[in-house]
Amino acid sequence: MNKARVIIAAVGVVAMSTAFAVTNSIAGGPDRAGAKEKSIVQIARAAGSFQTLIAALDATDLVGTLTGQGHGTFTVFAPTDEAFAKLPAGTVESLLNDPAALKQILLYHVVQGEFPASQVTSMTSLPTLNGKALMVDTMGGVKVGGANVIQADIAARNGVIHVIDSVLIP
Repeated sequence: MNKARVIIAAVGVVAMSTAFAVTNSIAGGPDRAGAKEKSIVQIARAAGSFQTLIAALDATDLVGTLTGQGHGTFTVFAPTDEAFAKLPAGTVESLLNDPAALKQILLYHVVQGEFPASQVTSMTSLPTLNGKALMVDTMGGVKVGGANVIQADIAARNGVIHVIDSVLIP
């Protein structure tokens, strides 16, 4: 499998809808050129806009799982640093001190298997690794769990990343 190599955060909902349409009608799925060797975590770390997410993954020992150490493929709805900044003051610090609660929140952002935008937009919900369903809404833009998808189909060797503008709380 070839993998996408560029993460661009902060794209508007209109651009996201256009990306979904292009993916559905032309590409048929994530762009796979050139990132075959990079994992979800490596791509997020290199982007520079997911430092809070990376710190949370480190605090909960989920880095190994999302690095692709024999756990299959995943779809990750990745909140940016700006998404974490929208949480009430002290929330991130509090969660970093409660790894069990933080892990449940992070697992709500992860779906087993690879779901490109073309599949996500045709579904009404996705089963997350924390056991709860993540609702998908395509009215007025693409949303998962109420968060706007601002960049889709960032392919990695072990799955796909969709960037979101809010932290999902189960």
